[in-house]
Amino acid sequence: MAGPAPPAADELPGPASRRLYSRMEASCLELALEGERLCKAGDFKAGVAFFEAAVQVGTEDLKTLSAIYSQLGNAYFYLKEYARALQFHKHDLLLARTIGDRMGEAKASGNLGNTLKVLGRFDEAVVCCQRHLDIAQEQGDKVGEARALYNIGNVYHAKGKQLSWNTAQDPGHLPPDVRETLRKASEFYERNLSLVKELGDRAAQGRAYGNLGNTHYLLGNFTEATTFHKERLAIAKEFGDKAAERRAYSNLGNAHIFLGRFDVAAEYYKKTLQLSRQLRDQAVEAQACYSLGNTYTLLQDYERAAEYHLRHLAIAQELADRVGEGRACWSLGNAYVSMGSPAQALTFAKKHLQISQEIGDRNGELTARMNIAQLQLALGRLTSPAAAEKPDLAGYEAQGARPKRTQRLSAETWDLLRLPLERSIPRAPSSDEEYFFDLLSKFQSSRMDDQRCPLEEGQAGAAEATAAPTPEERAAQPSVTASPQTEELFDLIASSQSRRLDDQRASVGSLPGLRITLNNVGHLRGDGDPQEPGDEFFNMLIKYQSSRIDDQRCPPPDVLPRGPTMPDEDFFSLIQRVQAKRMDEQRVDLTGSPEQEVSGLSEPRQQCQPGAS
Repeated sequence: MAGPAPPAADELPGPASRRLYSRMEASCLELALEGERLCKAGDFKAGVAFFEAAVQVGTEDLKTLSAIYSQLGNAYFYLKEYARALQFHKHDLLLARTIGDRMGEAKASGNLGNTLKVLGRFDEAVVCCQRHLDIAQEQGDKVGEARALYNIGNVYHAKGKQLSWNTAQDPGHLPPDVRETLRKASEFYERNLSLVKELGDRAAQGRAYGNLGNTHYLLGNFTEATTFHKERLAIAKEFGDKAAERRAYSNLGNAHIFLGRFDVAAEYYKKTLQLSRQLRDQAVEAQACYSLGNTYTLLQDYERAAEYHLRHLAIAQELADRVGEGRACWSLGNAYVSMGSPAQALTFAKKHLQISQEIGDRNGELTARMNIAQLQLALGRLTSPAAAEKPDLAGYEAQGARPKRTQRLSAETWDLLRLPLERSIPRAPSSDEEYFFDLLSKFQSSRMDDQRCPLEEGQAGAAEATAAPTPEERAAQPSVTASPQTEELFDLIASSQSRRLDDQRASVGSLPGLRITLNNVGHLRGDGDPQEPGDEFFNMLIKYQSSRIDDQRCPPPDVLPRGPTMPDEDFFSLIQRVQAKRMDEQRVDLTGSPEQEVSGLSEPRQQCQPGAS
């Protein structure tokens, strides 16, 4: 795109030099304007090509170059090329600080903060977003101040969500550091909401209400969460924003699950399903079906639960979502067991096992094997082995069909479906059932410790020989420390990391696309005259970057990617625990009279009122 480097200004006569730069400036600006047009049209890939071409041509106009850097960074962000986005936002920040453009520095800091947040570098992101806030307040920029407050809330919200997922705790039962992080998110969202109300920005109010609902949900404040989400829903309807309306309905359903209002949750999920179809979003449609399947399981309406899980399965297969397909099979197996159809349940349990093995889901594989063993044991008592091995598959290829009503299992047969572990693990007499189901939910949780790997043949004896020492033996053993060479390596890496931001302090002449001439050299600050707040800003960033070496000293656990048809893990891993705690209630109906078995499932119990345990 770019031709040979232009001759220096002092190599040409005055008029010739001016004509050359005039042509180049026009070319750079034209390319940048076309890149901006393409990005506004949603074609970020083509827009990036034009912006990159503009940088190759170069310009002496510092404001133009700053705008190109900013838009290039944003375009790469939308393309999910976050490393490139970070690079250009750093260039923009350096240029803005060098020429003393305070508003430009504020915007670049905000863009850097958003990019660092996506990369999971939350502490650095907070520093950048706080810089944006400080300058906006200094300049009296209320709109910029509101954006900065919202962005800081987003950083704390994202950090709190990540920490809460790692703890695998129910909402409202979080460690103090996680609660404090989410409390900060809520505080900044509240400040943002107050300011955008003052500015009369209804769209921004909607976003603030939605995020306040989400943070209060994670904090376990479900009644407050529903209040905020209803406000979000009203504003979404006001603007005709169907996507935001769909999210609000889904969030309202999630909150009502934990309020014990499963019937209300089901109605919200149905609205979510309806809107997802209007938006022609199959992945979200499948998520709504999965939500409804789980909710009807909690309502003990297993036929409807199976119907929605079959719809989820069909879409997961169409979208080639193996994770979602496996979860649908697991859910269908549970539903058919609850309906007293172990043969059909075995079919889906075997499919769940196959998929878990294919995608490397060791937790799913363990669960499937346990379920298959239980079902085969039950079928061996009820039918011939041949029938158990060859269950009837008719009717299950037609996805979405309403499953047939089947005879319930007797209480004696249900006893065969209990885990073998239940019969062998000692439990307290007063809480034996709850203990068992808590244990079962841990087995079925998506957060099983992946470090528990099966031993290879020949290693069993070695495992016995290296069994965990007693506390007394550990006290007698010398502590294990890393070798000096290892520590030197980490120190070198840490030192290197702590200097990674030095490129932001580099000479302005190294910026791509910048042509320094007599016209703009006077606007560039000297390298030895940086602003004091800027130094403090970068020193804080360096401090947080140097601490990130600790994250490299331990490998992260293997986590299966979330399938597109599966809802967010922070909610539905908890739904499984709610289901597990109510399985004992589901067993009560199995001893019902023949008349009850013919007429259908009994009415669900009266649900708990909000706030009740």
